[in-house]
Amino acid sequence: MGAKNATGSGTVIYTARTRTTGGRNHGVARSHDGNLDVKLATPGSAGIGTNPEQLLGAGWSACLASAISHAARKNKVTLGEVTIDAEVDLHLGDNKDFFLSARFKISIPGISRAVAQELAQQAEMLCPYSKATRGNIEVTFNVPTT
Repeated sequence: MGAKNATGSGTVIYTARTRTTGGRNHGVARSHDGNLDVKLATPGSAGIGTNPEQLLGAGWSACLASAISHAARKNKVTLGEVTIDAEVDLHLGDNKDFFLSARFKISIPGISRAVAQELAQQAEMLCPYSKATRGNIEVTFNVPTT
């Protein structure tokens, strides 16, 4: 069993350990287990590597897809493959501060748009990334007709 987390609520079931050196400009991020080893580059630069906004989009959309699958199982809905296109924007505010916004286009073929929207809404409440960012950044979820 996992240990209690720092707030004392809930049991820690997994801890991701990473080390980043150099930041977003010529940096490197590696996971403790070696499964993640990426070069970092400033967004929009010619540098070789990814950036934190791409990593956030990838992690968050993977979490949402899993949460949609969980919601579908709870509601006894059979799903095909869920596809999520994530867009994470890095903004520079008027007072020169940085902030983020995000948009997710969620495709769930083989079910009605209404059911897909309901599953996406439930997933947004389940997903730890969505919980962590709720009220902190502007987020849009779009479930187009299939």
